[in-house]
Amino acid sequence: MQSLFWFVVASLLEIGGCFAFWVYFRLHKSPVWMAPGVLSLILFAMALTRVDSSEAGRAYAAYGSIYICSALVWMWVVEKNRPDLWDLSGAAVCLLGSAVILFGRHAVRP
Repeated sequence: MQSLFWFVVASLLEIGGCFAFWVYFRLHKSPVWMAPGVLSLILFAMALTRVDSSEAGRAYAAYGSIYICSALVWMWVVEKNRPDLWDLSGAAVCLLGSAVILFGRHAVRP
């Protein structure tokens, strides 16, 4: 469960960091927005290293579904656009894929 915590923290930091750049580039706000964006993305990378996985690629693959779900929550809460059935169905498929990656029997390498 500790990995889930770090996945959620990482996703919020990544989305927040990317959103700061979105605000600057797409909404034409002040370049000051990029400073917290960069800091957030650095903290995102640090948070993702806290996940309990011996392989970075497996951690990143499993993280993908948490990111997708977090992005949909962000869209709903911050952007006030409620996810539809297709969004939720896609997120469920992604979560299933992450469960297979995280909990599947992986070959033990020497």
